[in-house]
Formats: sequence, structure tokens, C-alpha cells
Amino acid sequence: MPTITLNKKVFETLVGKELPLDELKDRISMLGTDLESIEGDEIQVEIFPNRPDMLSEQGFARAFSSFIGEKTGLRKYKVTPSDNKMIIDKSVKSVRPFTVCAIVKNLKINEEKLREIIQIQEKLHITYGRNRKKCAIGIYPLEKIEFPVRYKADKPENISFQPLESPKELTAKQILEEHQKGKEFAHLLSDKEVYPFFIDNKDKILSMPPIINSQDVGCVTDKTKDIFIECSGFDFNTLSICLNIIVTSLADMGGDIYSMQLEYEEKSKENKKNEVQTNGEVKNTPNLTPSVMQLDVSYANKLLGLSLSEKEVKELLERMGYEVKLLGDEANIENKGGIEVSIPAYRADILHPVDLVEDVAIAYGYENFIAEIPNVGTIGKESKIETFFRKVREILVGARLLEVKNYHLTTADDLTIKMNRRGEPIPLQNALGEHNHLRNSLLPCLMKNLQHNQHYEYPQNIFEIGTAFTSGNTETGVLENKFLAITIAHEKGDFTEGRQIVDLLLSSLGLEYEIREYSELNKISEQNGTNSEDKKTYIEGRSAKIIINSEEIGEMGELHPEVLENWELLVPVMIVEMDLIKVEKLLNKK
Repeated sequence: MPTITLNKKVFETLVGKELPLDELKDRISMLGTDLESIEGDEIQVEIFPNRPDMLSEQGFARAFSSFIGEKTGLRKYKVTPSDNKMIIDKSVKSVRPFTVCAIVKNLKINEEKLREIIQIQEKLHITYGRNRKKCAIGIYPLEKIEFPVRYKADKPENISFQPLESPKELTAKQILEEHQKGKEFAHLLSDKEVYPFFIDNKDKILSMPPIINSQDVGCVTDKTKDIFIECSGFDFNTLSICLNIIVTSLADMGGDIYSMQLEYEEKSKENKKNEVQTNGEVKNTPNLTPSVMQLDVSYANKLLGLSLSEKEVKELLERMGYEVKLLGDEANIENKGGIEVSIPAYRADILHPVDLVEDVAIAYGYENFIAEIPNVGTIGKESKIETFFRKVREILVGARLLEVKNYHLTTADDLTIKMNRRGEPIPLQNALGEHNHLRNSLLPCLMKNLQHNQHYEYPQNIFEIGTAFTSGNTETGVLENKFLAITIAHEKGDFTEGRQIVDLLLSSLGLEYEIREYSELNKISEQNGTNSEDKKTYIEGRSAKIIINSEEIGEMGELHPEVLENWELLVPVMIVEMDLIKVEKLLNKK
């Protein structure tokens, strides 16, 4: 979660009230944030990811002032139309297809306000923008720009400008290879054939999102009075909320908000999903019109265990910055009925009535809820299967193995090609990154652990107890099962050491087992249109199946040199993999 540093004097001025230190600490903590410290004129607060609108002095003070009853209700902001235009070229459709823009004038920027602007931009990039992948923000001095501005894309060799903090002009490729910010965010563009950029009517490049602004046109200083703001990314609604967060914060700094006209040259499929018509039509941003949602008071009371009236819920929601309208005849409805809630355009977290109920609880005060013992006659305890898993962990840790935990998602190459195995792992629909398959085995994840930790000393004997996924006859079409995977990696690691670990584990569980050597001919299916040769995962004669009561529960073996080469490993690796659900069932039968 992000931590922001607030100027205490600025914060108290915006709140409109100065609280005693102890009360200030208590109220900040009860707002749904985590107070780190208050030292001198600095307040450090950890903001939960669901409230990006609180990532600035202005946004946090706005929420806090309403919460303590100083300035309740919906904050309203004036947006003045302007004639300035942003033209979105169809060439950006394949890279970052959307942008939203605004102008804020009459900002008396000083050193403190410049720090605040930089902080909200950086914090929104990291959190709401998912480190610029989901949303990138550009802020520019308005006086250096001639409108209309065009948002377009071109081949990297055709783009060149002087980026911020660079002594010379660079091409787009050079920026990704040489500039500090370029190298940090190169992965967001490096696989694209064209790169996006903003360029004004004098052919001056403003920036290349999501990487860097231009030194000439994109450097805001303490002498800047009027600014131009753009947010670019993949979802119009997401960008709109981000822009609304920024412009309302700047308005609370004393600025005046002006809208801009967006003209899309070509309509895209994404626009239909977001209900944004852009086929030559002019769209104005920012749009600070509140959205409306209805809340059933009886639903809120049921979730919270309270008996609040409509009027009481109205007052509580107004303390959280909403405008609330009572529906129906309040005189006939005491503890039931509905209310209509106007939600600020900068709130990104209100997706369902339950989110409004959460704000009712915050305003009511978590400290005011009475703790009750549930009227249920059961006693919580660890499930049998988790007790079994814990026992397995204790045995393996006692054998000086180190437990690791890995993600469920990885690549198809890791699961098949690098392991010299057949199979069709389950792909994700609409995946955004390269880790787009559910793992059908834990071993590739452990191999990646070994690959990334070769700079540490050996032995590296590790294990994981986790979930693997296969296709099956379920509602989702996916079967989940629990497996144990072990890798033994050092210069003298061999089949014998692996068998000793298996013997220790199963004998400690009181299970008798046998191993059966098998000759493996795992084929890799066609890759890139060609047939691969037969390849092996294990060294011939150094692999075996693990059998209990004539049922196969796992396998073990020394990895083939080809597999080690695929993972760039220089030491022998012995692996073990077991189906722990089968083992637990056999143990219960015994």
C-alpha cells in the first residue's frame, strides 16, 4: 500500500479545522487509513489501494473534513468549456488507444505545490496506474503548447526529442536503451511496432507515454501558472476517473478547471464496451457529473447488524462525501426503504451498494460497534487436510529443505518445452501478460527459483506444497489438486539422495511404498510448425514411479542435461513430485 507524506499546515488549512494531536491521530486511523506517524509538519499516512482519490493533501483533506463533520456532502466543481482540442489518431489503436485531457489555470505554483503535484502523479502511477501499465499521466506547462494537440503513433526510428533530464535529443529506441526512465519502463513498449506520442500544432513532441515527457514542452516549474493534463491507457472510464482525481485536487489548490474536446478519428471496439462514441464525434473531458446509485437501508442494516433509519444513513453518507436523496415517504418508513446516492466522479471504489454500506460503517465508527459472540455452537479448528500438509512441511523442514511459494500463473514454455514434457496447460482468457497459463505442475516454478538464485551457494534443496490445475468435468472445466514438489540441486545431488527424502517422508507418515523404474519417452508436440525430436525429462535409468498399494502417487528422477540446459543450470537437479491428496486418502484408509 502506498504511503504519502502530507504537509500538516496545508492539510489543516484545507480541512478548515485544527484538531488536538491525539484526536487527529484517532480520526485519521478511523477514516479507513493507516497512520504511520506525525512528526513536526509532516503526516505520513498509508492509503488503501481502493481510495486513490486520497493520495494527495487535497484529496485526503477533502475526505477527512467531511468525515469529522466540518464540510459534509458532495463537493461540487465548476468546469468551464474551452476551445482547445485533442485529436486522437487511429494509429494509436494498437498501442494505447485512449486518452483524456483537461486544462487547469490560475495555479500559483510554489515549491510546496510543485512537490504536491509530483507526489500525486507518482502515487497514481504506482497504484491506480499499475506502474504506468494501466494508466500514464502527463502534466505540461500550457503556455508552451499550441493547440490542437495530436495523439498518434509511429515507428520508433521516426520519433526523436529531448526527454526530461537529458542533455541531448534521442530517438525513441535510444530513450528506451539509454535514459533512466526509458530503461525502467521499456517493457511497456519494447514489443510494439509503433510507439505513441503527443505532438502539438508546431510539431513539438510533448511526450512519449508511458515513458517520459519532453524537456522542451513537458517540464513544469514553480513559475508555471496554467497546466495541460493528459492520461493515456486502455480503458476510457479508468482514465476519466484518474483525470477527475487530478483536476479536483488541483482545483482544491486554487486552480480553475477547463474542459477539452476529444476527437477520435476512428471508432474502436473498446469504445462500445465503455459506451463512448468516438466516430468523429467530439467528447469533452473532464466530466465531473456524479453517478447515481440506490441503496436499500434494510440491506445496509442487515449487513451491519444495526437498526438505522433512512435519515441516519443519509447523515452518515453525507459525512463520507456523498449527496443523498430520500426516496418515498420517510414518515412511513422507519428502518427500511431506499435512498438515492450521488457518488463523486473521483471515487473509483464504489462499484456496488455494498461499497456504500462500508462507508456507512466507517462514518458510524468501527469503535461504536458492540462485539458479540456469534450464536453458533461450533468451535473452529484446523481442517484435517491442512493438518496433514503441516505434518509434511515439518518432516521436510526437518530434513533441511527450504519451503517456497510461487504464483499459480506461468508460461506455456516453462510448463512444456523447458521441461521436455507433453501436455496442454490451461490458458487464461484475455490475458494481458506473458504469464498466461495455469500451472499443471509445481516443478517448473521450482526450476525458475533455481534459475534465478544461482548466485547463492549450494545446496539449494527446496520444496513447495501448492495447487496445480488440469482440465476436468467441473463447472469451470478446471480441476484443482494439491501437490508436493521437491528439487535437490548441488554438485553431488543424485537419485539416491532423492529416494532418501521420499523414504523419510513416507516412513514418517507410516506408509509403505515401492518404486518402479520406468523408461520415459515424453514427446514434445509440434512447436512453431515443425516436429521436435523425442526428448526426455529424466536421465535414462535414473527415474522411477512411486507406488503405494498398487496406486501411483508420484514420480522422481534426475533431470536430463537438456532440461538443465533449458533452464541454464550448471548443477545436477533431482526432483520429486507427489499427489498429496492421494497420499492423504491412502493414509486415512490405513
